[in-house]
Amino acid sequence: MDAIDEKIIAELTRDGRMSHSELASKVLLSRNAVRQRIERLEREGHIAGYTIVRAGGDSRDVVSALVLVYRQDRMRGGDVLAALKRVPEVVICEILSGDFDIMVRLEAASLERIRSIWEDIAKMPGVRDTVTALTLSRVVDRPRGQRSSVAAG
Repeated sequence: MDAIDEKIIAELTRDGRMSHSELASKVLLSRNAVRQRIERLEREGHIAGYTIVRAGGDSRDVVSALVLVYRQDRMRGGDVLAALKRVPEVVICEILSGDFDIMVRLEAASLERIRSIWEDIAKMPGVRDTVTALTLSRVVDRPRGQRSSVAAG
């Protein structure tokens, strides 16, 4: 990814419905060049899906879960990460130190969809085991820009 790809992703993050023409004017490329870059970003997994929001829905309509994943081989488990990048409901995927290898946060429209994704993860070659916890309630939900940093003292 280069600086233009980063700009395209930033603009689409602000307005996912932006036309290729409008996006092209913002990143100073042709409409066709923007379309080709977006297609490549999708193929490479940088753009993994599009979100549908139901009219009148809000974040309380979303079912979320944490899935802790044990891989067969920590050092050669890239296929698991690549597969997780392609699941639109994966909103966070982090490699961990300690007992678990990967922490995945899922947000889906239904408990059935969470279960289906969990089954898919558990069946992935390279996954040894999983531990899943459903989110019962959210106490703190800060947007990235409003998170405070901890000052070293």
